[in-house]
Amino acid sequence: MFFKKLGLLALLFLGFHLSAAPIKHYIQMPFPHSHYFEVTTTVDVSQEKGKFIDLKMASWTPGSYLIREFAKNVEQISALSGNVDLPISKISKNTWRVSFQPGTKTVQVNYQVYAFELSVRTSFLDDVHGYINPASVLLYVDKFSKQPHEISIVPYKDFKKVSTALKNVGGFNYVAKDLDELIDSPIEIGNHQVWNFKVNNIPHQIAFFGQAKVDSLKFIADVTKMAETAQQVVGQHPCDHYVFIIHNIQRGTGGLEHLYSTTCSVSRSAYETPGGYQGVMNLLAHEYFHLWNVKRIRPIALGPFDYENENYTHNLWFSEGITSYYADLINLRTKMVSPDSYLNDLGKEISAVENTPGAHVESAASSSWDAWIKYYRPNENSRNSTVSYYDKGALLGGILNMWIIQHTSGAKSLDDVFKLLYTAYYLKLGRGFTDAELENAFTTVAGTSATGFFKDHIYGVKSPDYAGIFAKFGYTWTDVNQGKSIPFVGLSVANNRITSIYKAGPAYLAGLNVGDEIIQVNQADFTGLDKVMADKKVGDLLTLKVKRDGLDRTFELKVLQTPMKAYEVQPIASPNDSQLNLRKKWLALN
Repeated sequence: MFFKKLGLLALLFLGFHLSAAPIKHYIQMPFPHSHYFEVTTTVDVSQEKGKFIDLKMASWTPGSYLIREFAKNVEQISALSGNVDLPISKISKNTWRVSFQPGTKTVQVNYQVYAFELSVRTSFLDDVHGYINPASVLLYVDKFSKQPHEISIVPYKDFKKVSTALKNVGGFNYVAKDLDELIDSPIEIGNHQVWNFKVNNIPHQIAFFGQAKVDSLKFIADVTKMAETAQQVVGQHPCDHYVFIIHNIQRGTGGLEHLYSTTCSVSRSAYETPGGYQGVMNLLAHEYFHLWNVKRIRPIALGPFDYENENYTHNLWFSEGITSYYADLINLRTKMVSPDSYLNDLGKEISAVENTPGAHVESAASSSWDAWIKYYRPNENSRNSTVSYYDKGALLGGILNMWIIQHTSGAKSLDDVFKLLYTAYYLKLGRGFTDAELENAFTTVAGTSATGFFKDHIYGVKSPDYAGIFAKFGYTWTDVNQGKSIPFVGLSVANNRITSIYKAGPAYLAGLNVGDEIIQVNQADFTGLDKVMADKKVGDLLTLKVKRDGLDRTFELKVLQTPMKAYEVQPIASPNDSQLNLRKKWLALN
């Protein structure tokens, strides 16, 4: 009975403020400690010829490639028209069908959504604040996906602010031009700090939730500089406004890009150290660059979206990985990171990818395609069989940038690929690019065929010729582990249990399994891997007593030389003019 009365009030409220959209949402949160949003979705069925209408809940949210089954959090759903109850039934995992009589003008669906997972991909509500990822809270109607959607928010009585990139039409009432824009517009509700500023005369806002020791003036200045530098890549800003929603919590969980905004989850202590602060700026640069790369410059599969099923692409290495590369590059160009520090980190990043066995098994394109079943669902063997499209893509982005700079003698760079894609596909054609069109963009900019590179390194697993590439820019490429005797057993341990095993390493060859509990090594009680390895040399033999499935087992393991690389990039003593010219273009040495 409460919901029926509430629904009538919602209908009157929506009708008073707005009247054009065929679907309207009214969201309340009267008991935030319960973690339930109470939603009324009103649908105009006056033009419907059928006797029912289907409402759906998205199964995933763009930017996070995993079916999350948001419908699992929907409860207490009912339907009515005016004061008359309407039949409503669930016909699939995420679809509800409402039946109505001819002449019915509107259908009102009332439901609760449980929201207690604070991540950038989900929704959250407690007595401190609310966060809405619309994909996980609001029902939609397929046939109205291209029409305007209206949303009205009634914050909990102690919450005074609402921040979102949606167009405000008075009070806490908003309108989206279509379903895609609605789902792509997260909402922060509470008492967060709000900082407004401009980037090249474009209004920007930071909605800053949570306690953090931060110099707000410096932070805003640094974000402004970052955003200005990011815009220089393409040369045009597609937004007339932009919102950063920043959640400062005990342990940050990353970010998620949106059409006119981003949500970033940051460890609240990160601002207090140079490394932590740089990490925050790197995250913001990554998500901000996404407003071009993936939100406008996108694979053709990523929009318009199918919110019920997987949307497959071979190009997340480009959309996500190269965005990670540009986050580093933007911080270099703003001089937040020095060239020496950048080169040092670059060696570590390439080492990390090359030391991943899966990088030599799974290609960047395959990693992108299988994101739905692998990246967000890792197991104990993932490192041996898969590679992150973020890490591999960032590596390939750097190498492709150098490849273009080299082939054009410094006249062009990866920036020009983005300019081409932005103009040709987003501005002129209003669509994403195909696999072939992406490859062709690199060919066009570099003035030489990119087919071989894509075959070997994007669709294949061949490692680039790092030494040859860096030599063109006047740098040496060395493995500092080469020539050293470094013992290696190829396993990791936590609480005396094996948590991972390196493929073809000593533990793998000995027959040890993830999950084995190590009891003894060489008849001595096991007290930690570091202690065991402290005096071991390559060639030593270890006898491990383990417990597996409740039974004692014994295995012989031979310590081998580490296969791990530790690459370093160092400038040569006397670079020539050609090398200096390429280096200047690459590292923005102006």
